[in-house]
Amino acid sequence: MDREGRLGPLRGHRVVSAAPPRVLTVAGSDSGGGAGIQADLKTMLALGVHGMSVLTAVTAQNSLGVQGVWDLPAEAVRAQYRSVVDDIGVQAVKTGMLSSPELVETVAALIADTDAPAVVDPVGVSKHGDALLHADAVTAVRGRLLPVATVATPNLDEVAQLTGVRVTCEDGLREAAEAVLALGPAWVLVKGGHLPGDAVDLLTDGTEEHWLRAPRHDNRHTHGTGCTLASAIASRLALGDSVPEAVRAAKEYVTGAIAAGFALGGGIGPVDHGWRLRGPRTAG
Repeated sequence: MDREGRLGPLRGHRVVSAAPPRVLTVAGSDSGGGAGIQADLKTMLALGVHGMSVLTAVTAQNSLGVQGVWDLPAEAVRAQYRSVVDDIGVQAVKTGMLSSPELVETVAALIADTDAPAVVDPVGVSKHGDALLHADAVTAVRGRLLPVATVATPNLDEVAQLTGVRVTCEDGLREAAEAVLALGPAWVLVKGGHLPGDAVDLLTDGTEEHWLRAPRHDNRHTHGTGCTLASAIASRLALGDSVPEAVRAAKEYVTGAIAAGFALGGGIGPVDHGWRLRGPRTAG
């Protein structure tokens, strides 16, 4: 309304925007907000897609570690998934914490019936070393979940858990990738972030290789990096990128988020999912 009391040109008119691409995360909740569903949805918002969620577990979690985990029943997970996919639809799916065999098998069956790329982050332990995958669920991840993955994104601890291959240097990334590919995903991104030196990852489908290298930032506040990277890949796939394009864009995004990570609580703080949305952070 202007100073003379006239209504603006849009007054009384309904403006409807086109919906952005839709991405569904199937993962656990992090009450501290740095990882899990919370990190996924922040990443999706930052990258311009509409994030939706299927909650698989509730955790009591903060910067110091995981104090408790409560899985949701498989029927609750299935109902959430069907509710979203059958009405709203999805352009990509991302999975995170699926701690029990029943949850793994339920989600694998749902993904197999969904016509959208799936990014599988085979979460085994938290950043603090807390187990998030029951020992009896590892077989289900190998046999049911990885075969329906468009891209699997294991770190080196998860590679060892799934395949027995232990990587101690960059030269071992190729062997690790071959071992994971043998379990069925179309592509694997082996994350070498636990190795010394630059942060080096290997993306391959068994035919072509893409080595992704980024400088290692002197920042211990890296909670949520795995969730963030997988969600960024899913977001870029939903936006129409090829797998190599999506992974490169996601690597760039998460590298910036790590550089901007901040202290929170008394332990390991989170990466900054909104680093592109604000200027440089200043102390004080």
